[in-house]
Amino acid sequence: MSNSTKTLDVKILDRELRIACPEEERAELMDAVAYLDKKMREIHETGKIASIERIALMAALNISHDLLRLKNERSTVNSTVERRTHELTQRVEAALAEARQLSL
Repeated sequence: MSNSTKTLDVKILDRELRIACPEEERAELMDAVAYLDKKMREIHETGKIASIERIALMAALNISHDLLRLKNERSTVNSTVERRTHELTQRVEAALAEARQLSL
């Protein structure tokens, strides 16, 4: 896998940017650009914020909030899965121990 970095021209909220990006990350970067552009347009279309800097900050804050919420949800799911796995392992071990006792 090569690490050749190329520049990529993107457009976010009608502003053009040139970004250096490894070729193998290009598709992911384009997805991120599209997502950020969408979020910034949603904020811009409310008409409440005019400054591009404030729109970018609000989009960043909203995306950060979503990320942290998802990480928390993932952590909760992981804890639940670990707890259930432990419970099921204990039940299987108890059943095996009972089966061994019956076969004696």
